[in-house]
Amino acid sequence: MTPPRELPPYPPQEELDRAAWFKASASSGSNTCVEVAHLGSWTVVRDSKNPDGPVHCYTPHEWACFLDGVRAREFDRP
Repeated sequence: MTPPRELPPYPPQEELDRAAWFKASASSGSNTCVEVAHLGSWTVVRDSKNPDGPVHCYTPHEWACFLDGVRAREFDRP
C-alpha cells in the first residue's frame, strides 16, 4: 500500500483575494453558477451568489479527474 501524499497547504486568504475567478461561458453572465480559479497549488470553486462563502479546494490531480469524468459524461442525469 502506498502512503498517502501530503496535500499542499490550503490557499491563504491573500491568494484567494487575488484569484482570477471565472464562470463557464454557458452561464451567459448569470449569477446562479459556480466560479472557478486556478491558483498555485489548488483549483478553487465557489458559489457565484455567495462569493464570500465557503471555497472548495481541489488539487490539480483531483480537478483533472473531475474534468475527465465530465468529458466522459459520468455526471449526466439519467
